[in-house]
Amino acid sequence: MSLQVYNVLDREKVPFVPVTEGRVNMYVCGPTVYDDSHIGHAKTYIGFDVISRYLRYRGYDVLYVQNITDVGHMLDTGEDRILRRARQMSAKPMQVVETYMRGYFADMDALGVQRPDISPRASGHIPEQIAMIEELLAKGFAYEVDGSVYFDVTSFPEYGKLSGRRLDEQEEGSREAVRSEKRHPADFALWKKAEPEHILRWQSPWSEGFPGWHIECSAMAGKYLGRTFDIHGGGIDNIFPHNECEIAQSEAAHGEVFARYWLLTGSLTLEGIKMSKSLGNTLTIKEALERWPAEAIRTFILSSHYSNPIDFSAEAVEAAYKGWLRIWGAVNLVREQLRTAPDSGPSAEVVALVEQTRSTFIVKMDDDFNAPASLAVLQDFTRQVNSLLNAEGQQAKGSLQLIDELYRELGGTVLGIVPEQLERAGDGIRDEGLMRLLIALRADARARKDWATADRIREQLSQLGITLEDRADGTIWKAE
Repeated sequence: MSLQVYNVLDREKVPFVPVTEGRVNMYVCGPTVYDDSHIGHAKTYIGFDVISRYLRYRGYDVLYVQNITDVGHMLDTGEDRILRRARQMSAKPMQVVETYMRGYFADMDALGVQRPDISPRASGHIPEQIAMIEELLAKGFAYEVDGSVYFDVTSFPEYGKLSGRRLDEQEEGSREAVRSEKRHPADFALWKKAEPEHILRWQSPWSEGFPGWHIECSAMAGKYLGRTFDIHGGGIDNIFPHNECEIAQSEAAHGEVFARYWLLTGSLTLEGIKMSKSLGNTLTIKEALERWPAEAIRTFILSSHYSNPIDFSAEAVEAAYKGWLRIWGAVNLVREQLRTAPDSGPSAEVVALVEQTRSTFIVKMDDDFNAPASLAVLQDFTRQVNSLLNAEGQQAKGSLQLIDELYRELGGTVLGIVPEQLERAGDGIRDEGLMRLLIALRADARARKDWATADRIREQLSQLGITLEDRADGTIWKAE
């Protein structure tokens, strides 16, 4: 079966056929960098991380663009989010941007999210945005009023085709201040004349001002991916008005389809409630990583389809962590046995198991990037691997290598939950060489019948979260 994706624009699952064979151009709406990234960001960007990873795994040449919004994203009051944060911090706006942009990338790195190929900033693409606004004005899709420019939604009959909202249902407001100078309540700003106190401003043919929020994505996507590209991603919360406005202004300006496939991630709640600073129930990525390792958070998020909503709770993450530990325990055991395994080829049983697992995994991922089903395939593989490893007799090196390679391929390359080795900052006890030394010292103590020393090594390691397991083929360790 070829890759199928659920296209929100079509409201159905359809075959994925890129504009250019063998190449995928993908744009994902990035963060507005005015505060620490939260666990909702983790859901969206881990979701698209796995999508881009899988596309590359299947042989596509992927160009992944994810913007950074550093101007123009307004509160309902009409205040720029970054300017408000700058006032709160007594800082320059670009200090705020640099601080939280660096924090965002550090959070993504910590979660194992591969960086986009291009991360363009809105403030660095003002000329492109102005040029696009000029094109919309020239074609009659926009109008200027006292230095501000608005898109005329009544001039684009397909407005609302992504979200399914009809124009006569639109209400005033929604992320930008309602201004009486607009012809229709749903008209949205392409360029805004800056008020005297608004310090983020640029010269334009209409006024000294700043671009609206929506125009940045259209201008940057067009610059780096072309007028029509393959995948547009983002969170479902932005389907209206942001994504809807992107389509309208892009297709009005160019007369071509903007994005062929729209993939949107479901929302994330925190213990059943939408995250809100006013309610005091936000959870930043940094806070989450203080409680759980990145692999646990990734496994939890991948346990739900990217397009479905998910509820974040300590119990759910702990359950996901235990599931990941079972996978990692098998990986660790395979790698440990590889050190002493007899040098012979793989068994027919293992070859068949590996081939069947890979085939089933691909079928699941080809079904709209079904990560939870693919994760279940990896968990089932782990159960069978444990049965093989616990059977009498040691597995051949060829068999263990095939198993390890599949874990690296599916669990590492695609899902990003099987690392080369566990890394815990500041926790040197987890160093592989040191652990082997301690295991060897304990084995020496047992050989001398020095049970007190052997027991003390085991107990002290246990206090550090390290479990030793004595087996017929040697002692292995597991990090809890």
